[in-house]
Amino acid sequence: MYKFRTMVKEAEFLKKRLKNEMDGPMFKMRNDPRITKSGRILRKYSLDELPQLINVFKGQMSLVGPRPLADEEMTGDDNWRKIRLSVKPGMTGLWQIMGRESGKFSDWVNYDVAYVQKRSPLLDLKILFFTVFTVFSKVGT
Repeated sequence: MYKFRTMVKEAEFLKKRLKNEMDGPMFKMRNDPRITKSGRILRKYSLDELPQLINVFKGQMSLVGPRPLADEEMTGDDNWRKIRLSVKPGMTGLWQIMGRESGKFSDWVNYDVAYVQKRSPLLDLKILFFTVFTVFSKVGT
């Protein structure tokens, strides 16, 4: 997955010293000190995600779908893992527009499953519309 680098090179090493603000295997921190100054700007407007359009054009991702996760983040319920892997990962999804501020991994799981079960072109259009709104209103940043 292509992305602009927004963190310092030793980010994984430094992560061990930081407190995760999200329950579960995903690491999220509101004011993560590993993010560079330019990285904050890129992330503020989700510009760090733009290179993923290359993945979309290559057919590796779609515009809408469950966000790609690292293997170590795909823990827990085997059923959830099978459901989310049954579709291509997306640049945006239900969690990005509805659950971004919850801090609960279980919410992320529920939004992924709901998207896969209810997906349709109309739902994708709604998610794309609300993603633009979410980015410009800076929700969850």
